[in-house]
Amino acid sequence: MQSDPATSAIPGTPTDRNDLRRQLRAARDAFVATPASADAAAALSAHLVPVLAQLEPQCLGLYWPIQSEFNAVTACAADPVLSTLPWALPYTHRPVRQMHFRHWDRQTPTHEDECGLLSSSGAPVVPDVLLLPCLGFTADGFRLGYGAGYFDRWLAAHPDTTAVGVAWSVGQMDASQFRPAAHDHPLMLVVTEHGVVSG
Repeated sequence: MQSDPATSAIPGTPTDRNDLRRQLRAARDAFVATPASADAAAALSAHLVPVLAQLEPQCLGLYWPIQSEFNAVTACAADPVLSTLPWALPYTHRPVRQMHFRHWDRQTPTHEDECGLLSSSGAPVVPDVLLLPCLGFTADGFRLGYGAGYFDRWLAAHPDTTAVGVAWSVGQMDASQFRPAAHDHPLMLVVTEHGVVSG
C-alpha cells in the first residue's frame, strides 16, 4: 500500500532506505512490464490461496493494489472459500499516521482515505489474517514498505493478527542491503511467485 512519501533514511542501515526503495520500485515496475509477469501473477495466486486456506481467516485484511503491486484481491475473489469470508480494507489517517481496517463489501471501492487511497466506508473491524504488499522483503520475513510506517504501527498494536507478505521475487533483499530497525515487525511469511519464504 502506498502511503506518505518515504521518510528520511534510518542511520546505520547498510543501504539508505530511500535509495533502496527507489531501486526496488524501479525493479518491480520493470518486471511487471515484461511478458513474464502474467505467468508470475498466476503462480503467485497459486501459492497464496493454499496458504490462506490453511490459516482459515475469520476476517481477511486485504489491500487495494496500486502501481505494480500484485493484485491479491483478484486472487482471493477467484477462490470459492476465500471469496465468501468477511473482508476488510485499510483506512489511513494522514495527520497522525494511524490506520484502521473497515469491513469491505467487495464492491469496487470509491471511498478514499486521508492519503487519497481507495478504501471502504464500512464499519471498523480487526482482521485476524492480514495481507501486506511488500516493496522489499528479506528471507527472515522483514518487510520494506513505502516509508510512513502505517502497517508497522498497526501490527505493533495488534500482535495477534497473522501477517502475510505478498511480493514479487525481484523485491528480495539481503543483509548487505537491509538491516531491520527497532520498529520493523517480522511477518509470519512472505509469498512470491516462486513460493513461500519463511519469516
